[in-house]
Amino acid sequence: MAYRIVTAQCTACGACEFECPNAAIGMQGESYVIDAGLCTECAGQFDNPQCAEICPVPGTCVPG
Repeated sequence: MAYRIVTAQCTACGACEFECPNAAIGMQGESYVIDAGLCTECAGQFDNPQCAEICPVPGTCVPG
């Protein structure tokens, strides 16, 4: 299952885009979105999804 970004909480800081090892995060409108086809939840690369780890707003990057 891919992660998703709660757009109502996204501050568009961009931190998650640079941390994603799969380049699955990009800007859409005024917030960032995660491409479910590219998101692997960082499996095999990190213990935890990096978007959720780096996001300054708790509960913004969540399981889809």
